[in-house]
Amino acid sequence: MDPLLSSAIIFITLALVFYTIGVWTERYYGILKRRHHALFWLGFIFDTTETTLMSIISHGFSLNLHAVTGIIAVGVMFFHAVWATVASHNKNEKTLRGFHRYSLIVWAIWLIPYFLGFALNIHGM
Repeated sequence: MDPLLSSAIIFITLALVFYTIGVWTERYYGILKRRHHALFWLGFIFDTTETTLMSIISHGFSLNLHAVTGIIAVGVMFFHAVWATVASHNKNEKTLRGFHRYSLIVWAIWLIPYFLGFALNIHGM
């Protein structure tokens, strides 16, 4: 297997692990904590690293459903991580306690290109 592809698979798996842990532990505790936004940032960093590697492997960017949903997901993840960081810094109790509702939405949006990428690659598209 191509080392870049192996690395991309590892990075996207790490993105899934960190982002999922961040979202679900935030929901479990019922309040946004600093460790959660750190996990969101790690998920974002690993996802963008994987996206960069896949762009290198495929020799550029192609406009398809996976790419469009991926761009949307990365943008939403970035906004989510920034918002979590600002919310933690401002320490508004209402925002910190209600943040998990938005985290679940962002996580669900992120899962679309994640699973779409696997489905397209399994079918050789």
